[in-house]
Amino acid sequence: MRVAVTGTPGTGKTTATELLETDLDVVHLNEAIREEALYERVDEERDSVVADMDAVAEWLGGRDDVVIDSHLAHHLDIDRVVVLRCRPDVLEERLVERGEGEASAAENAESEALDVILSEAVDTHGFDSVYEIEATERTPEAVATEIEAVIEGERDPSAGEVSYIEYL
Repeated sequence: MRVAVTGTPGTGKTTATELLETDLDVVHLNEAIREEALYERVDEERDSVVADMDAVAEWLGGRDDVVIDSHLAHHLDIDRVVVLRCRPDVLEERLVERGEGEASAAENAESEALDVILSEAVDTHGFDSVYEIEATERTPEAVATEIEAVIEGERDPSAGEVSYIEYL
């Protein structure tokens, strides 16, 4: 089984996946993209790299039994997609605290309010494969427990349950 844990930067993906108690391998894809040079170019303006998703897919190969943590993971061939959500005002604050620029933090908060990653995940994988987790007020351990429930098939798909439209 291949499980994506995705969401806007700052929602808690890496923190939660580091706490998972699962037999699946956990891949922190953003780290692998940089370490394995799985990118097309460096975006100097955003201080980031532009991932080569074909190279990423090839690098992952036929690996099954894996949890893939990244805001890009939902673009891959995946069985289940967990989308972590966070209230945009809290998300923006988290991103600024960890050193993101104001403009980038605001852009990510707006993307979260507009359900960008959730919409992409549903468009690519369908409602029956997407599991939304509201992580704003949950501890990382509680989020990890919810992800484990998805992995074990103990949680129903839940895309579209979280709304931040009031942020806009």
